[in-house]
Amino acid sequence: MGNPKPTSTQIKSRDAKGCAGEVEPDIAWNTLKEDFSAILVDVRTAPEWTLVGTPNLSSISKQAIFVPWRVFPSMEVNNKFLTQVEGQNKIGKDSPIFFLCKTGGRSFDAAVEMTKNGYNQCYNILGGFEGDLDENGQRGNKNGWKKYNLPWEQR
Repeated sequence: MGNPKPTSTQIKSRDAKGCAGEVEPDIAWNTLKEDFSAILVDVRTAPEWTLVGTPNLSSISKQAIFVPWRVFPSMEVNNKFLTQVEGQNKIGKDSPIFFLCKTGGRSFDAAVEMTKNGYNQCYNILGGFEGDLDENGQRGNKNGWKKYNLPWEQR
């Protein structure tokens, strides 16, 4: 199967640099399917996982890692984030790691932080899990994991 990391045409640019890039949810999903070493880290809070749902990777014989980037309810940055992520899985410094939050902000920050700590293939998933608000003020219709109809479940 090789190492099917996202290609340069699949990686979206962003003004703020600091990680390998940003990809659409389907690119992350396909890489997770094809590369045994690829990992998904959901950086939302426990209430979000419970109330909104979580990615379900069981169909590809994987499990997401759930470590909050910000700690609920204070929403301060989790100063144990790196050690908590590393403690959940043997992550290689060259493994593709995809970060997911509500809409893509916290996950971008987490991808940058992991990159600063020597991980070479950290990607933010554009639109996050729920995506941006649409014209009716609803999420899940414009972009993000749910919009792409990728597997998810209610916890």
